[in-house]
Amino acid sequence: MVLKPLLILVALVAFAVPIAASLGWLGLALQYLDSPMPLHRALGDIVWQTGTDFLLVAIPMFVLLGEILLRAGITERMYDGIVKWLGWLPGGLMHSNVGSSALFAATSGSSVATAATIGTVAIPQIEKRGYNEPLFLGTIAAGGTLGILIPPSINLILYGLLTDTSVPELYLAGFLPGLLLAVLFMVTVIALCLWKREWGGDPIRSSWLERFNALPSLIPPIGIFLVVVGSIYAGIATPTEAASLGVVAALILAAFNKKLTINMLRLAIEGTMRTTSMIMLIILAAVFLNFVLSVIGLTQALADFVTGLGLSPFQTMLMIVAILVFLGCFMETLSMLLITAPLITPIVVALGYDPVWFGILLMVLLETALITPPIGINLYVVQGVRGRGEMLDVMKGAAPFVITMFVMIAFLLAFPQLALWLPSLFY
Repeated sequence: MVLKPLLILVALVAFAVPIAASLGWLGLALQYLDSPMPLHRALGDIVWQTGTDFLLVAIPMFVLLGEILLRAGITERMYDGIVKWLGWLPGGLMHSNVGSSALFAATSGSSVATAATIGTVAIPQIEKRGYNEPLFLGTIAAGGTLGILIPPSINLILYGLLTDTSVPELYLAGFLPGLLLAVLFMVTVIALCLWKREWGGDPIRSSWLERFNALPSLIPPIGIFLVVVGSIYAGIATPTEAASLGVVAALILAAFNKKLTINMLRLAIEGTMRTTSMIMLIILAAVFLNFVLSVIGLTQALADFVTGLGLSPFQTMLMIVAILVFLGCFMETLSMLLITAPLITPIVVALGYDPVWFGILLMVLLETALITPPIGINLYVVQGVRGRGEMLDVMKGAAPFVITMFVMIAFLLAFPQLALWLPSLFY
């Protein structure tokens, strides 16, 4: 029973059916194959109830926030500022790719937006500085994944909505793992550039005066982060309202930089509408599919199957991690989150694990999926921004960071307090 939906989904993806349509067709197929009731008649109610959820308003707000920051030139200045502080390390600008991704992730909430934005700024530097191109591209793809872990994160909002888990707790839980993963990426770059020194390109030297002069370029993204996340924990705003405050702050910054024009707003709103439409269509299709899976009894069948294996809780978690890593190679991350979170989280909670901790573990697994072929979205985003060469270069460059992701997964399994310590201080 569990195998049938997976085979149908793999077949649809193999025929290049768009993921939202694949999820919708899968739900309809399972309805006609396994349900005596016309479940499609509930589609209208499902679309209305899901589409009008107040929490989902945060999605277009965070997307618009990232669009404004990009088009106002704030991201480029932020990148140049981080270069002054991190460029001296072995690997030079590759550390700036990771650091800029972490900082931009703390404002945009989207991994794809992070990878595309940093890639646009950084890729022209490859030939100028003589970097190993695959590794340089890999740092952009891997750094971009931080967008779904470091708060504010669209994916954490969706996980909280799907599993009835506190979004503020999830945001707190994502801080330390997100920062640790960024540090691990940088350690990976240092190790590889010490092993092959020619991969690190020309060294970048900056005086302390230049570094301190660059600090003002880092203030805008940090300020927006404080506005968004600070307003949540100060009790001033909900996550949705905080996202709106972030947009207002970004508009003020754009006006201050004399970039707030009608044309800039038009482009930012158009980009937001395209991205939000895609995300919402996937969400609605996935919610319908989850409804069908629940009605036909697959959710309970999966729980009974796992319980019947007789494994210990830790062994069961290892099996779940292995399954999610495998699925991540063939599924787009948003659809993977929307399908697996409602199915697996109840099993994980029944095993005695904290849903907040599992939410962070799931985000790291989704990050891994973003850079694992053949359907690693960030790999395609970086290659699209690059606009030349072979896709294999990006895959090769991202491979060391997939191993780094596995190290992070092991840390979370061995030390759950990495994710739970900060929430325990406030809740």
